[in-house]
Amino acid sequence: MARIVGVDLPKMKPIGIALTYIYGIGQTSGRRICQEAKVDPTIRTKDLTDEQVRDIRNVIQQGYKVEGSLKTEVNMNIKRLIDINSYRGFRHKLGLPVRGQRTQTNARTRKGRRRAVTGKRK
Repeated sequence: MARIVGVDLPKMKPIGIALTYIYGIGQTSGRRICQEAKVDPTIRTKDLTDEQVRDIRNVIQQGYKVEGSLKTEVNMNIKRLIDINSYRGFRHKLGLPVRGQRTQTNARTRKGRRRAVTGKRK
């Protein structure tokens, strides 16, 4: 099992796809990494040699921000928006959609489960 940047990659998947299990790497980036490391993206993860794994690891460390450092950067960007009291930061703080979606209906992913509002009874 190949372990790259602290993530165990699945054995039976092609390495171009298996790299997408790393936070910050999608399919296009996975193929590009394989190309830079001179590794066939269709080869299964279990069939990689130690040199190929080392080459892939070096390409990722040199040219990509992934996993912890990327998550930290994203969280710092959101915190900055909240600190400067921007509209987007305000929406993040309230847990509402940030990019202009409607909220009268839908938006359940950001707003969470519906809460029952009970009125006063006489």
